Amino acid sequence: MLIGTRKSKLALWQTGHVAGLIEQAVDGVKCEQVTFETVGDLTLDKPLPEIGGKGLFTQELEDALRSKRIDLAMHSLKDLPTEDVPGLTIGAICERVDPRDILVSANYASLAELPEGAVVGTSSTRRIAQLLAARPDVTTRSIRGNVDTRIKKAKTGDYDAILLASAGVTRLDLTNEITEYLPFETMLPAPGQGAIAVQCRANDASVLETLALIDHTETRIAVTAERAFLKRLGGGCSTPVAAYATVDGDEVNLTGLVAAVDGKTIIRVEATGNIGSEVDVGLTAAEDALVQGAQELLQ
Repeated sequence: MLIGTRKSKLALWQTGHVAGLIEQAVDGVKCEQVTFETVGDLTLDKPLPEIGGKGLFTQELEDALRSKRIDLAMHSLKDLPTEDVPGLTIGAICERVDPRDILVSANYASLAELPEGAVVGTSSTRRIAQLLAARPDVTTRSIRGNVDTRIKKAKTGDYDAILLASAGVTRLDLTNEITEYLPFETMLPAPGQGAIAVQCRANDASVLETLALIDHTETRIAVTAERAFLKRLGGGCSTPVAAYATVDGDEVNLTGLVAAVDGKTIIRVEATGNIGSEVDVGLTAAEDALVQGAQELLQ
């Protein structure tokens, strides 16, 4: 089984993890990695919003799936656009790890301890907006590159701190570099953050049967609500939209957020529903946000 993946250390780790799950679930199946470079990987000198939001890290892999050069495509779910891709489907969503964002700093112990005017590295409008809401006195500066590259930049003095997803840092065994885990009240994550999505052809019955064995039901329920929230708002990976859902017994609980990029306006909404209505939970939260003026912020 050929698995398409980006070339970064994190993407290769995620691919190896999924390959292991598949090989453990199905006797005799062997997985082989096929690497690709995406637009998002090749354009590192500009912030993501400047080079276009949707499909930056996925288009090349999806093209390879459609042309049957690979059987599966590996994605960080937060990078995967919410629009349905003709002929393709998400065959499995693996169990999510810690979805929180983190702060990495060589000289300061927390976000609260950063001095006035501190330079914080991030290229995410979602993180910029929430950071400036909490600390309007700091300065943000774009930072691109792989996880380990960005951590090195945080240690060389170019930045007083940087913001990253906990999931990638943890998967690369770099947790000793984490200065502070940011609470959801300060930094709500991107929809799907911390989850791995495995994409395949929608008509590939045998592959879908295999992927069903590694699909994590609770994670899929939660991220379905989050992505429904994002899709209704028309947002992509370059818009200041955040969402996090949890499953508690028979209920799905979602907190969503839409922000002005300068952090001066934050709309935070909540919605709850029964398992099976997770799309409706996301839509309900999005409608609430729109009533409160989310559309104006997203424009």
